[in-house]
Amino acid sequence: MKIEDILKSTVPMDNSKKIILNVLYTQNIITENFNEILKPHDISGEQYNVLRILRGQKGNPANMWTIQERMLAKTSNTTRLVDKLLLKELVTRKVCPENRRKIEVLITPKGLGVLEELDPKVIAHEQYFSKNLNLEEIDQLNHLLEKYRNQ
Repeated sequence: MKIEDILKSTVPMDNSKKIILNVLYTQNIITENFNEILKPHDISGEQYNVLRILRGQKGNPANMWTIQERMLAKTSNTTRLVDKLLLKELVTRKVCPENRRKIEVLITPKGLGVLEELDPKVIAHEQYFSKNLNLEEIDQLNHLLEKYRNQ
């Protein structure tokens, strides 16, 4: 369905506006679907992102700067996200012995278990949104989005 039909627009839109509206509308649909997957685990998309970053550390702790740097949403309050994950016992936090100003965060076995349970659901979610595209179209869409974003 065209974005004009979805928004019930009666005025013509230029293509630049249509691109932005299509990207924002699509992002909202993807996010709503993803949040439904996370809801039973009582975590947000940003908290999930922190857990994925920490799992990627392969048993090594990450400091707050590293987490913030790797976040999809750069405006996220990393300290608040880590505090919420700490309360749920999905991460641990301690002061770095070599540099007392640095806080180290590590995913717990419970946090790894949540990700392990979510992994197949997240993969299915990702595949669901790609199902109408062939491999060439997926590559092309990724290429075009990267080109569009990297001005």
